[in-house]
Amino acid sequence: MTHSSLRHRFPSLTNSWARFDGPAGTQVVDTAIEATAAWMSGTNNGCTGGVFAASIETGEMVERARAVVGRLFGADAAGVCFGANMTTLTFAISRAIGSTLRPGDRVVGTRLDHDANVTPWALACKQAGAEHVLAPFDTTTGTLPPANVVALIDERTKWVTLPGASNLLGTAPDLKPIIEAAHAVGARVFVDAVALAPHHPIDVGDLGCDAIVTSPYKWYGPHSGMLWIEPELLDSLPVFKVRPAHDQGPSRFETGMPNFEAIAGVEAAARFLLEEGMPRLMEAETELFAQLLTGLQAIPGVTVYGPAGLLGRTPTAAFTVQGTSPADVSAALAAQQVAVWDGHNYAVEVVDSLGLAKSGGVVRAGISRYIEPEDVQRLLSVVQKLTR
Repeated sequence: MTHSSLRHRFPSLTNSWARFDGPAGTQVVDTAIEATAAWMSGTNNGCTGGVFAASIETGEMVERARAVVGRLFGADAAGVCFGANMTTLTFAISRAIGSTLRPGDRVVGTRLDHDANVTPWALACKQAGAEHVLAPFDTTTGTLPPANVVALIDERTKWVTLPGASNLLGTAPDLKPIIEAAHAVGARVFVDAVALAPHHPIDVGDLGCDAIVTSPYKWYGPHSGMLWIEPELLDSLPVFKVRPAHDQGPSRFETGMPNFEAIAGVEAAARFLLEEGMPRLMEAETELFAQLLTGLQAIPGVTVYGPAGLLGRTPTAAFTVQGTSPADVSAALAAQQVAVWDGHNYAVEVVDSLGLAKSGGVVRAGISRYIEPEDVQRLLSVVQKLTR
């Protein structure tokens, strides 16, 4: 089945650029832009906690947004926390968890992760005198065998931190065996779903993790972050907050005044994904990504990293071109109005593991719902010319 792109839903895409830069941040869908503007220009905007109409309406909007985001991710709305971005929220939760760690405790992570799911935990462990260990991924296939992580989980383990998907390679590991192994020894599990959420359905209840973080600006919303924590755990963690802040509920992690206009946009972006349907969205992206992936793999001199096929991955391609640095490939593509990223893209451990740090990392191109077949052909044409 051929799916039409949703480019018409994105007001910023009125020029001729092919935007493969979605893994760093997607364009914002029309309804999210409208919701953000409507909140800022409406008569019922204000700060929460008051008894006047605007304050009450703002509070209702925030709770409505929690409910919609909870529905999108199959999660209890009582655990939905909004914040600046994934990195800031992860530092906040790792700092709280770090204060519960003791010497001899262990936190297990992976080398497939974005650094925002590595360094915050490393720093928390260092401060607590706990141990932070990273499981390797298979550098040949770009996959993360669950056994690699499970082997590091023992009775000392308090937390396991996992990638829902690699932001660089697109690899989407099988997390359930790892989560089950962690829970078997009494450990908790934190999942960075930033690179997974725009492309695959997520059901937190089925997955069974204890906390999960995403970035709405990578699923067609405004720049912001969302952290879900199991509600009882949320209330029990020693969160760093000011004294007047609530002692229970999501606002424990929402330090300072929330970005209400962004939250209004997040609600609209979540509704967009629910209405579009994540299975249908995934099917459409996979259809287009197949053209990109097989096209790149067919060009002599191009090396594509990560899973070779379409299974167990998101529609993100990481590649290099023989004889041309990733930065020069990006520049050549930009000259033809094709937007991609190059370098490590904060996946420091991934690039180091692949031995690509000194050569400039990789070129990264991702499929979003506004990419069209002619965009893919333009990218492939530029890359092919670089190899001649």
